[in-house]
Amino acid sequence: MDPIIKSILSPKFVFATLRVMTPILYPAIGVAVSALAGSINIALEGIMLMSAFTGVMVSAYTGSLWLALIAGVLAGVGMGAILGYFHLNLKADIIIAAIALNMFASGISIFLLYVFTHDKGTSSSLKSLVFPSYQIPLLKNIPVLGPMLSGHNILTYLLFAAVVAYYYIIYKTPLGLRIRAVGQNPEAAESVGIDVNKIKLYSLLLSGFFGSFGGLYLSMGYVSWFSRDMTAGRGFIAIAAASLGGNLPLGTLLGSALFGFVNAFAIFIAPLKIPSEFIQSIPYVTTVIVLTVYSINKTRKEKAVIGSKADNR
Repeated sequence: MDPIIKSILSPKFVFATLRVMTPILYPAIGVAVSALAGSINIALEGIMLMSAFTGVMVSAYTGSLWLALIAGVLAGVGMGAILGYFHLNLKADIIIAAIALNMFASGISIFLLYVFTHDKGTSSSLKSLVFPSYQIPLLKNIPVLGPMLSGHNILTYLLFAAVVAYYYIIYKTPLGLRIRAVGQNPEAAESVGIDVNKIKLYSLLLSGFFGSFGGLYLSMGYVSWFSRDMTAGRGFIAIAAASLGGNLPLGTLLGSALFGFVNAFAIFIAPLKIPSEFIQSIPYVTTVIVLTVYSINKTRKEKAVIGSKADNR
C-alpha cells in the first residue's frame, strides 16, 4: 500500500487527475445546464463522439486547428439542436431521443471512419492535429506546483474558464434566469411571457457546445486520433458528476474532480498485480455507487420535506 499512497500524494497524480477530469467536466457542464432547464441531456456520449470525429477529420484534411475546433463545436451544437427538434417539436421523450442519438453517433462515426480511412477501429492512418500543451512561465519552475499545474493541454486550462462561463451564464444573464425559472416551474415561467420551448432549446444548444469540447479533447488532446466509441461511458459519468454537484458550477467541478481522482487512481494501480478487469471497472462501479448514495439522500430529503408539510397541516 505504501507505493500507492506515495503515488497518490505525488504531483504526477494531481497532473493525471486534471488530465482525465477534462473530458468529464466539459460534458458535466453540458448536462448541468440542460438539467437546470428541466430537459436533461443524456446524449453527451453521442455529442462527444461526433465532435471528436469531426475535429480529427477536419484537422486531417484542412491542416487547421481553428477549422477543426469550429467544426467540432458545430457538430456538438448540431447534435443538441437535433435533440431539441425531436423533443420540443416532435414531442418525443427526451430520454429515448437521446439514447437514439447516442446509438446513431456510434454507428455513423464508425461508418464514416471506414469511408475516410478504410479502418473501422481508429483514424491513426490519417495525420491529424492536436491542440498544444502549454508550459506556464514562472510556474513551471516552482517545485511541486510546476509539475502539477504546468504542461497541460490548452483545453484543460480552458476547462476552468468554462466553469466560470457557466456560472456567469446561469447567474449573471437574463438567459440564465430564464433557464432556472423554466426548470423550476415551467407553467409559472410561461405565465410571465417566457417561451419555455425556446429556453429549453437554448439550454440544449449550450449543452452541445460545452460537451463538444470534451469530445475534441479526447481525440485531439488526450490522444491524437479518433477511435470507435472512444468516449467509453464518460458522457454517462458526466451525468453522475453533475447530479452529485447539484448541477451547480462549483458542485459540478467538485463532482468531476472526484471522478477524475478515481480514474487517475485506476491508472496508477494498473502496474500492480491486480486483474485488469477489476481496474477497468473502478470508474463505472464508483459511478453506480455515487448515484445510488445520491438517490438515497435525495429521497430522504424529499420525504422529510413532505413529512414537515404534513405536520404543519
